[in-house]
Amino acid sequence: MAFYSSSAAMGQTLADLVRALELQGRSGLAQRLSITWVRYPASLLACGAADGLATPPAAAQGASWGGNRQLYPASVVKLVYLIAAEAWLQDDLLVDDPELRRALAAMIQDSSNDATGLVVDLLSGTTSGPALPAAAMASWIEQRQLVNQWLAALGWPELEGVNACQKTWGDGPFGREREFYGSSLENRNRLSSDVTARLLQAVMASALVSPPACGRMQALLARSLDPGQRAADPENQVDGFLGEGLPPGARLWSKAGWMSQARHDAAYVEVDGHAPFVLVAFSEGEACAADTTLLPEIGRRLSAACRIA
Repeated sequence: MAFYSSSAAMGQTLADLVRALELQGRSGLAQRLSITWVRYPASLLACGAADGLATPPAAAQGASWGGNRQLYPASVVKLVYLIAAEAWLQDDLLVDDPELRRALAAMIQDSSNDATGLVVDLLSGTTSGPALPAAAMASWIEQRQLVNQWLAALGWPELEGVNACQKTWGDGPFGREREFYGSSLENRNRLSSDVTARLLQAVMASALVSPPACGRMQALLARSLDPGQRAADPENQVDGFLGEGLPPGARLWSKAGWMSQARHDAAYVEVDGHAPFVLVAFSEGEACAADTTLLPEIGRRLSAACRIA
C-alpha cells in the first residue's frame, strides 16, 4: 500500500516547479533532482499510533519527481540510524545511557560524523580499523548489514534498493571501511526521497517504534527558524535548505545532508493557514551542492502551494 494517495494536481505543481527552476539557469536539473511532497489535512503530531506500524495518515495526498531514484543521501542517512537506535533500545539491544543520548543528539542536531560513527558501531557491533583477514572481514560485513535487515523487515516497497550500512565521513573511509565501500564505491549508502519521506512521516505521526521514542526523535529533529539563533550557528541546517524558504511562524522538523556532490533535506512543516506537509528534496552534482538558493526556493514554492484557501 502506498503511504499517500497520488494527487495529479500536486504532480503538476512539481513538474511546473522543476521546469521553472531549470529556466532560472539550472540546465539539466530535472535529472539531478528528486522530490517527494506529501500533504496532510491535520497535524501529524496529533495522529498517535493506533496500530504502531506506519500506516498512512487518513487522506494524505502527495506526488513525487524522481522519488524512487536511489541516491547517495549524505547526512540524511542519520535519520535512519536515529530510528534504528530507538528500535534497538526498545528491543534491549542497546543500553540507554547518557553517552548514547549525547551521540544521538550530536548526530541529528549538529550532524556530527564522529557521533554517527559511534552510533553505527553500537548498532552493528563493529568498529573501524585496519584491513581484516578474509574470514574476519566476512563476519564484520555481516554485522554491518543489521540496519539493512531491520529496514527490510518493515516490508515497505519503497525500501527496495536502499542501503544504510556506512558511516559518514569528513575525509573519507580508510582501512576496512574503505574496503567495505567497494573498489568503485558501489556499496555507498543509498536512499530515495520516497523512502525518506515515509520514514519521516512515520516518526512525526508516532507510528514507528513507539510513541515515546517518536517523541524523543521529534525533539531532536526540531529546528529553530529564529534569525538570531541561525546567525549564531552557521551550520544550522536551515539556511541553504528547505527551512530557509518557509514563511514566518513556520514550525520545522528536519534533517539536512550536504557534501561536495549533494545538497539534500528532509522536512516536516506546519504553518498556520497551511496544510501540514512532508517535503524531501535530494539534489546531486557539484552545481547543486554549491547552490544555496535551490532548496529554499523549493521550500518557498511548495509551502505556498499548501496554503488553505
